[in-house]
Amino acid sequence: MEDPAVFGSQIFNPNSYSSGFIITRTQAGAWATMGAALQTGRSAGEAEAAGLNKRIAEYYDRAAEEWESEQGDHWHIGFYDPGEVSTVADQRAARARTVEEALRFAGISDDPERRPKNILDVGCGIGGSSRYLVKRYGAKCTAFTISPKEVERAKALTAAEGLADKVSYLVADAHQQPFPDGEFDLVWSMSSAELMVDKRKFVSEMARVAAPGGTIVIVTWCHRDLLPSEASLRPEDLDLLKRIGNIHCAPVWCSAADFVKIAESLLLEDIESADWSENVAPLWAAITRTRYTWQGLTSVARRGWTGIKHAYATALMIEAHNKGLLKCCIITCQKPRTTSQ
Repeated sequence: MEDPAVFGSQIFNPNSYSSGFIITRTQAGAWATMGAALQTGRSAGEAEAAGLNKRIAEYYDRAAEEWESEQGDHWHIGFYDPGEVSTVADQRAARARTVEEALRFAGISDDPERRPKNILDVGCGIGGSSRYLVKRYGAKCTAFTISPKEVERAKALTAAEGLADKVSYLVADAHQQPFPDGEFDLVWSMSSAELMVDKRKFVSEMARVAAPGGTIVIVTWCHRDLLPSEASLRPEDLDLLKRIGNIHCAPVWCSAADFVKIAESLLLEDIESADWSENVAPLWAAITRTRYTWQGLTSVARRGWTGIKHAYATALMIEAHNKGLLKCCIITCQKPRTTSQ
């Protein structure tokens, strides 16, 4: 097994903001030796990101049917009161509540004059958040993912709800978003930031496309913040995160504090973060119970080795949560109303 290592974010940007970003030595070596990519005018980082994007798209394409069957159209964590006993039946309501809790935390107004009118959903899955936000605010929404199969399914579900004129879907990369500067007054990422290989580029693109005064919302899996006495996570913790990331196509991990530092470096304002791990904890029991229903077991069996690996990754995430290593966090901020970005 290759040794994991902690490299500063200088792997992705010469201006390092944290020593907590995690990537394996093999992946770092690949970054440094992709001469062929450089000769064709593409950076090594771009080539690595393209390969990862392909893996993520294929992974989500394979998982789509199972996840929609189990989770509905909200492919993200569920929000519960701490200590609440969850059931299989309440999982979908808990996932919808996550959207409401994120809106509340971000201070998104219900005032007709101030509520969002043009929303971007970054890493939209099959459009659960997109449709929810459109119905919630009467807004227009643009949503994208790197999975063509997800886009196809999102369009079908949106048309079935009569919202095809309100939400537009496309295939795109969150590191290179195909939108003009200052286009959206709410830029939303629900459970997709953990997949981003270049966290700074990801946040900077969200900031670029946000309108002056617009709000950015990120809900994501992170590793715990480092203690003042720590230069990095412990080797066994790095190994556990690596095993999770290898299955879920998430090779780069960071903390909520890292996201806050990135937002500060981009001169974003009203930066807030919170640890929602205890609110997510009841979901683990519900997911486990779902897996051991007849429907859950047949779903895993139907997907073969891929299904088994995904079930194993869930067990690893539960282990990481129980150790206090894996955190579910929300980070929100605003783009200045007058900005040079």
